[in-house]
Amino acid sequence: MKRRTFLTLSAGAALAPLAARAAVMDYTPGLVTEALERGETVFLDFKASWCSTCAAQERVINALKGENPAYEAITFINVDWDEHGKSALAKSLNIPRRSTLVVLKGDQELGRIVAGTGKDEIKALMDTALTAATA
Repeated sequence: MKRRTFLTLSAGAALAPLAARAAVMDYTPGLVTEALERGETVFLDFKASWCSTCAAQERVINALKGENPAYEAITFINVDWDEHGKSALAKSLNIPRRSTLVVLKGDQELGRIVAGTGKDEIKALMDTALTAATA
């Protein structure tokens, strides 16, 4: 095996656990409750595949994650609006529409953004989540 190939494969294997932690999960009933009971800080993204505002939010979130690997401490969960917009979760959190971002820790909501796409406001929400996740 060539040295470069070995180093590349070794680095990939070493980073695999981090990538798994940073992965975004798709919502299923009970997932949020389970994560909160484990003490995780949860960042919910209520979105629809056809929503341009949701796509803009996703671009900002992904860019911020790329800039700051510490965001891996947050549990990111995508909630498909078309499938779960009228779910018990959406109702319990009073989610008004798709393109809503919410941060939860324990039994508290730490912040939310409705239809906002600005980098500064999304970064502030992600920083709130990071502070809670690392406290």
